[in-house]
Amino acid sequence: MGWFLNALNSSIGKKILMAVTGVCIMLFLVIHLINNLSLYGGPQVFNTVVKNLDFIKPLIRVIEVILASIFILHIYDGVRLWYENRKARPVKYKINASSENSNIFSRTMIWSGSIIFIFLVIHLRTFWVSFNLGHPLAISHNYYDIVVDAFQNPVYSGFYIIAMILMGFHLMHGFQSAFQTFGWNNKKYFPLIQKLGVIYTLIMVIGFASIPIYFLFFYGGN
Repeated sequence: MGWFLNALNSSIGKKILMAVTGVCIMLFLVIHLINNLSLYGGPQVFNTVVKNLDFIKPLIRVIEVILASIFILHIYDGVRLWYENRKARPVKYKINASSENSNIFSRTMIWSGSIIFIFLVIHLRTFWVSFNLGHPLAISHNYYDIVVDAFQNPVYSGFYIIAMILMGFHLMHGFQSAFQTFGWNNKKYFPLIQKLGVIYTLIMVIGFASIPIYFLFFYGGN
């Protein structure tokens, strides 16, 4: 076990852990978006989707623990890598050439990640807690109305949209960085990976951000 921990604490081990947890989160986002898009089917469709998950609730709880562990590892490893990179360059040069050696997505990873973390805490409080810990609407399986109430709050919806845009910044760099870590950075394939990263990011940002926009500006109720 000691060799495994030593491997994870090595420079390449940290990057691999960051890449693996990042890919897992990206796959989760796809599944989460598909479930969220059922909101466009109306109350009956969304309530049925959520209610059906009750039949596999023990499995869902196991998956939630695994997901929480993945998020914690990703956040911890990201902060650790950022701190170690800062520590390795304690002196700021008079002429900062970071913009020449990196793009805006990589330079803002720690900040976009920090705001996304704050959003994640608020998001879990808004939906996970309401869905699972005795909200009156959840008890009667009116999950759709919980979503409507949340997204018709302009403050929450505005923060949600901003968080999704920042998530796009995070994903744009993270997608490419993960595949670079896995060694898929040769000239033949990397341009395709970059294009796939842009497509994936746009789908995630537009898909998630469209939901608060819909409920805030276009939802007319039943």
